[in-house]
Amino acid sequence: MQRLGFIHDMMDVKVLILYVTARSQYPMTVQEIYEVSFQDDCLSYFDVCTAIPELVKSGHLRELEGQKYEITEKGRHDGELTADSIAYTVKQRAENAVARFNRQIRRSSFVKTHIQPREGGDQTVVMELYDTMGSLMKLELVAPDQRQALRLSKLFENKAEDVYDMVMTVLLEEEDEV
Repeated sequence: MQRLGFIHDMMDVKVLILYVTARSQYPMTVQEIYEVSFQDDCLSYFDVCTAIPELVKSGHLRELEGQKYEITEKGRHDGELTADSIAYTVKQRAENAVARFNRQIRRSSFVKTHIQPREGGDQTVVMELYDTMGSLMKLELVAPDQRQALRLSKLFENKAEDVYDMVMTVLLEEEDEV
């Protein structure tokens, strides 16, 4: 019986990994490579875990600090030569997944949070928003416990732009009335 899907052997796995890493603007972990590559039910995490060291050994990928990987020039060249073998629908879904990954990583470089314990058990949540020119806003809030500090941190990560817009609107409205 013929297997359905794009992935039929280890070569297909490697071609797909080269395709997605060539389009990623940032180094990726094994898990991230798997998540953006999983566009075909025949791909398994273990296939990706097997293929990546082989691609590093062959010089197609380079391992960086923090167990992250990026494509090399050899990998980019060979990936372009083999990209036509990827099914069109798999290619489109992979491109969309990589675009989402690139947006998410780019955004996370502009939104930073960290929690500092204080005497007495409460926590200071430091939340920062940057743009390409530098810091736009730094906000410090005190939370009564770790759970609420984590919640504030997560919420700011998801809504940093809204918080910034609201602060600017409120402050500028006050200026107009004065």
